[in-house]
Amino acid sequence: MNGYRPTARSIALALVFLLAGAAAAKAQPAAEFYKGKTVTIVIGSDVGGGYDAYGRLVARHLGAHIPGNPSVVPNNMAGAAQTKAANYVYSLAAKDGTYIAALSPGALLTAVLGGPPIQYDPNKFQYVGSANSDVYVCIARPDAPAKKFADIFDHEMIVGVSSGSSTLMMPLLLKNLLGAKFKIVRGYPGTRQMQLALERNEIQGICGLGYASLRVEHEDWLTQGTVTVLAQESSRGTPELDKMGVPLATAFAKTDEQRAVMDLVYSQEIFGRPFVMAPEVPKERVAVIRDAFLAALRDPALLEEAAKSKLDVEALSGAEVQQLVAKVYATPPAIVKRTHEVLEIAGQN
Repeated sequence: MNGYRPTARSIALALVFLLAGAAAAKAQPAAEFYKGKTVTIVIGSDVGGGYDAYGRLVARHLGAHIPGNPSVVPNNMAGAAQTKAANYVYSLAAKDGTYIAALSPGALLTAVLGGPPIQYDPNKFQYVGSANSDVYVCIARPDAPAKKFADIFDHEMIVGVSSGSSTLMMPLLLKNLLGAKFKIVRGYPGTRQMQLALERNEIQGICGLGYASLRVEHEDWLTQGTVTVLAQESSRGTPELDKMGVPLATAFAKTDEQRAVMDLVYSQEIFGRPFVMAPEVPKERVAVIRDAFLAALRDPALLEEAAKSKLDVEALSGAEVQQLVAKVYATPPAIVKRTHEVLEIAGQN
């Protein structure tokens, strides 16, 4: 030992250099950071459904628009109504900008609309954007008692549901708020099993299906008349179904409170395919991914592929989705309380 003792000045200089080095690492150019990296899109659903289709569509085109052109790979992590994937990206995945979650809007609105217990704060996610606005629909077999939506108030219809999903939320909304005569059959793991049950005539209808997902999975049902679309479970609908004369469920609300509850539940459809990053990801990298996301969704190659797959693309920026989520969480407590009563989730979350 030479007896050297650092002075206050030398310590201060060392701290300056240390902080400068940290700042330089933080300010590392995106092209330099992402070059040679792999970006993982964690998809909260099983392979083959609508959420999976959008997640993989974005994965195939996103890398071309990120500086450094990293590889982008999809990874399915289904479970707990898509909250498993959200929990993973929020808590366990790397926070350096190489993990993105592709989720359902319901996974982000559990505190308001109910769902499985979560270990993340939806308001703290950094929102990349949304690939489309969705519309949920209520469908029925042609031989079901309900031939049109108004019939569900006079004739009992058997509907299948999956716990913690829109297929449970939407029938409960119509039954407990408007008086629809649904016999709800629980226990289906997901929409695929419900669709098989519908084909086997074990159930007569399904409500809360995303119309985009239905077109991806069962376009033939629509073209061949295998099912009847009874209603758009939406506050604004889609032109395609409007032209077919499919009514909005909100048209059957009789009071301002009923309309407010329905608007709250249906608000999740505005950002129908949200993509998020963890709160700790450096904002500079989030900004890069946000820009790349919008560029990818405007890319003619992506739009051509989407059209062939019958996927509607309606891009929302990350800032827009962030504002929409914040607006939902600012809903008056009385409306939230009534919504919880209707959805049978009082005391949850």
